[in-house]
Amino acid sequence: MAQDERVLATILEIFRHNPQRKFRVNQLERMSSRDHIKFAELVKALTFLEQEKQIVTDGNGEYQLASVDTEITGIFRANEKGFGFVRIDDEENADDIFVGPDNTLLALDSDYVRVKIIANGNPWNGKGPEGKVIEILERGVETLVGEFYPLTDVQVKLSGFCGYVISSNKKFKNYKIYTPVDGITPQMGDMVKVSISQYPTEDMPENMQGAILETIGNKNDPGVDIMSIVAAHDIRTEWPEDAMKQANEIPDHIEQGELANRVDIRDQPAVTIDGDDSKDFDDAVVLWKLPNGNYHLGVHIADVAHYVKENSPLDKEAYQRGNSTYLVDRVIPMLPFRLSNGICSINEGVDRLVLSCDMEITPEGKRVAYDIHPSVMRSHGRLTYNKVNEALTKPANELEEKYAKLQPMLKKMASLHEALYNQRHDRGAIDFEEPEAKIIVDEKGKPVDIVLHNRGTAEKMIESFMLLANETVAEAFFKKHVPFLYRVHETPDAERIQSFFEFVSALGLNIKADPNDVKPIDLQKVVTKTLGTPEEAVVQMVMLRSLKQAHYSDEPLGHFGIAAEFYTHFTSPIRRYSDLMVHRMIHEYTDSNLSEDTQKHFGPILPDVAEQTSTQERKSIDTEREVNDLKMTEFMSDHVGEHFDAVISSVTSFGMFIQLPNTVEGLIHISNLTDDFYNFDEKTLTLTGRGTHRQFKIGMPLKVTLINANVEQHQLDFEIYDPNAPKKEHNDRGIRRPRRRDDRFGRGSRNRDGNRSGHKSRNSRDNRGRRRYK
Repeated sequence: MAQDERVLATILEIFRHNPQRKFRVNQLERMSSRDHIKFAELVKALTFLEQEKQIVTDGNGEYQLASVDTEITGIFRANEKGFGFVRIDDEENADDIFVGPDNTLLALDSDYVRVKIIANGNPWNGKGPEGKVIEILERGVETLVGEFYPLTDVQVKLSGFCGYVISSNKKFKNYKIYTPVDGITPQMGDMVKVSISQYPTEDMPENMQGAILETIGNKNDPGVDIMSIVAAHDIRTEWPEDAMKQANEIPDHIEQGELANRVDIRDQPAVTIDGDDSKDFDDAVVLWKLPNGNYHLGVHIADVAHYVKENSPLDKEAYQRGNSTYLVDRVIPMLPFRLSNGICSINEGVDRLVLSCDMEITPEGKRVAYDIHPSVMRSHGRLTYNKVNEALTKPANELEEKYAKLQPMLKKMASLHEALYNQRHDRGAIDFEEPEAKIIVDEKGKPVDIVLHNRGTAEKMIESFMLLANETVAEAFFKKHVPFLYRVHETPDAERIQSFFEFVSALGLNIKADPNDVKPIDLQKVVTKTLGTPEEAVVQMVMLRSLKQAHYSDEPLGHFGIAAEFYTHFTSPIRRYSDLMVHRMIHEYTDSNLSEDTQKHFGPILPDVAEQTSTQERKSIDTEREVNDLKMTEFMSDHVGEHFDAVISSVTSFGMFIQLPNTVEGLIHISNLTDDFYNFDEKTLTLTGRGTHRQFKIGMPLKVTLINANVEQHQLDFEIYDPNAPKKEHNDRGIRRPRRRDDRFGRGSRNRDGNRSGHKSRNSRDNRGRRRYK
């Protein structure tokens, strides 16, 4: 017997929002009359819901929501409006549990909680289950960064507190964190980091207490905005005294005794190829043709493990940092500059210790032999991507002497890169090509421009060489059957891939692949089909969101994105602890001839190293993203009221994200689509007007107007630009005051964050670039 899903959804919603109440049929008839539900439809729905065990009856004509006493644990994600969601442990595809404002038990964002389900989901309207927090198992946030507000002298004397802190994190901005008089006393407007000692209680639901750990600086001072973000993410910036002492005691040159058991390759014309503003050089490359017609490719990586010994002060600090963090105007390095820019950096014309991966490769790009060993080298040139790209296209007489001399080798490198690329492509590696945005700031940290950079052959060439070296090292030590650290990228979830296939099918692409057994080449074919089309960038963006995030593991789980069976990170030990660990294992395994004791030493510690490096990588990515969001919003704040070309990059139930040509993203909230009532289709990711049938979908070009730039919250609001519309009023800052309207969808269509206004731009290497999965 067919059921009307609209009727089922409406009737079940009545029960779900009154879980303890009993209803008679006549009561339900009155409550559903405004939805034009007939009595026969109501009775039919009640019978079906009872059969589905969604409701129960006492046999005397009263109905009630079926009892749900299930308890789950998970992470609470708070919304500043008071409600939140809980993600169920170990169930990535499960619906999040909605927790209403009265059911949070004063849980804070990121708290680990136990939740009791009080209403199951409504399968007929897509609403998920609802729950009530019954226990806070572990606090998710122990420190916060925010602005300090002093109390008056009278208030200080009465309360014993010197002031309070308002967090810059929007999830905590409604709380005052009071700080005692016997600690650090900042000035008004100072940004501080505070350790929470007392969380909200029923008596004081909007207050907390904590001790100030450090004063970052006044909020108006240059650079304090960035360092506040750094502090909020617990990025380490100060060096322990013993670590600096160790760094300063390391000689700035190679001593004769360090050359023992190393291959001397100082006569090879190895070069570094990096960006114009690079200051630390991890890797050098060299290439020549062998008599048999094959290529010899040498990838030589700074031997950081020679200087940073296991469990030394420097090693312990590098382990805590996990990696260097790259921000718009500074680098927070994993190692002190004396090492990263000095003895560990492959600077031009000086001897350096390296670990070498020498490979023999056929002209078709197939590696047929390799050797991994310690060496001593001398860089024959500090080359830049821009000038190498010129050397690949211009005649020698138009080049600097250094580039003219190296031009034959560089052209061979370009040929080898093409062969290696074809090899990767043939096996199914997924290549994303999008412009990378660089934010230019002045001496005071104010953003003055956003410059786009498209990668040339030189950048791609070095990437090909590093990928091959990483694969070679991983495969070599897998075949030795020893504990090792791998970079892994697991097969994406079938549900996400199914949604992606449905999305591209809506664009007219015919996909012949099984989402339950997806292969990299299946996704690569999608990318290939869209190259050079208007849908290219959008398809790549949606695909990236469908993939899992790469991480480190002591198990060789393979790398889906580059279609590699074995992969590790070997090529950047100056800036990644994972690579430093790989170098250390290579040394130890080589020196001990793969001894059982060495294997027993590394085996137990690798899971912790994998977890720490993965965690720190995500922390750095989040920091870099938030700084980019801040500076992009700050840059755009000078352009409120201006019109821009844009492309829809994402469509949701609460509006659509748009992206400008400079990669800045913002939100057109559904409340700013004033010409019609819009319905969201989750399968096609579209918004469609009920009356006009106007449709908005990913990839559609638009003309937009920036109406609000909230620098503090890193939020940009846009509206569709209509040149024929009457001019709108602006406030003193030139920002239009959006006209508020009644919610078109009754109680509103909630997203997980419940955003009803601007949204953070989402530009970052994590979201937009190759770093996310390589």
